[in-house]
Order: sequence, then structure tokens, then C-alpha cells
Amino acid sequence: MNIQNFPNSQPNQSIGETIVSDVIVNVCNDNVARRARVREHVNPLAKKYSTAIAPPIWEEVYGDWSQPLSLDIGCARGRYILQMSQLKPDWNFLGLEIREPLVDRCNQVRDELELKNLHYIFCNANVSLAGLLPKGSLQEVTVQFPDPWFKRRQQKRRTVQPDLVVTLAELLVPNASVLLQSDVFEVAEDMRQHFEVNDNFVNMAGAGSFADESVFPSHVPTERESSVISQGLPVYRAYFRRK
Repeated sequence: MNIQNFPNSQPNQSIGETIVSDVIVNVCNDNVARRARVREHVNPLAKKYSTAIAPPIWEEVYGDWSQPLSLDIGCARGRYILQMSQLKPDWNFLGLEIREPLVDRCNQVRDELELKNLHYIFCNANVSLAGLLPKGSLQEVTVQFPDPWFKRRQQKRRTVQPDLVVTLAELLVPNASVLLQSDVFEVAEDMRQHFEVNDNFVNMAGAGSFADESVFPSHVPTERESSVISQGLPVYRAYFRRK
């Protein structure tokens, strides 16, 4: 997909899949590039991720808490919202990530760039999100290329679960956007179905359908998205609105 409506954006570079990798957090500001060694996947059902975190004082986190808030669940290296926060300074961006070293590096980059509309939090979204934000505080949610967890017995580890969809229905304002992406058909289908069975959401491409480029909003591609597209492989996208 072409990057539209964001003339100052830059495509991300692809990163190889390894168990432990050197990860460059920042992509569009070379002077603050950082590396962090992290595991590629962690089990969100492990005991260490089972405790909900206390919410921060949001008025102290953002320069202007009254701005629209976009949430990226499973933000990984944080590059997507790092770019979006600079392209859309009149919005606030929040990334949730379960790998703490990535969150620490992302917030360091944010501080060096003095971005007052960007924040990253280390947590398990399925455990913490319900008590993290006030109801009706979100204008947009993105879930992009989450861990697939292919084995049937592991699919309960996937990010998008029925309870998460219920929580998002409470946090999103009417007409808010939900953007879902995966390069794994089964994962994309699973996410789409979870939202479709919840009466609070409407599939903008029609029930049972993925969104093509005529429906899915223009956006800055994630690093995974750029890598997949460069290989000529499909990306499955779903676009929902909160009723």
C-alpha cells in the first residue's frame, strides 16, 4: 500500500525473525536510534503478566490530555506510533507492549525527541486495559500483526479475545475506528470474527469481508507490513467502526 496523506513519512525497513534479536526502536530519527535485546515472543498467560497495572495520571503523561487518543495494542518496537505522533501532533498516541525492554527504549526515544503526545506502557493488554483508561476516552485502536500462536492449544494467548473486544467497546467513543492487520489469514479471520460477533461494532467492508484499499484508511505501514508487501505476500485487513 502506498503511504497517502503523510508526505513526510518514511517506509520502515524489514527486520529478520529470530528468537532473540537486536531491535532498532527508532526508524525516522537516526540521531536517537537505540537497540534492545528482547525475546521475539512471550507467553501472555504467564504469572508475571497476570497482574493489572495502575493507571498513570494522564494529565501528567500528555502535554494536552484533551486531544484525541489513538491506542496501538502490541506496539512492539513502537515505530508506527513514533511516526504517527510526529505526523499528527494534534492527537495523542499510546502504545501497549508486553516486552518491557522495548517499552523502556521507546520512552527514551520519545523523551529525546521531546514528544508530548506519545507514551508507551509495559503491560498485558488483556489484563490491564479495562482499568487503564476512562470509558469513552479512545478515538482509534490499532492491532497490527500480533503474534499468531498457530497451535490450537496456544490460541488463547492471542491478543484479540472476546473480553478485550468488550473492553474496547466501553473505551471507544461512538464512530471510533478499529484497524486490524495480519499477514496470517487465520489470525486476521480470528480477529475479524471476534469484532463481528460483538453488536457494538460494524465491519466497514461488510460482514464476513476484509477491507481492500478502497475501504481501509490510508496509513503509515508498520515494519512487518513493509516486509510482507516487499515480498509480494498478502496483508489481511479489517476496518470496524464503533456504533
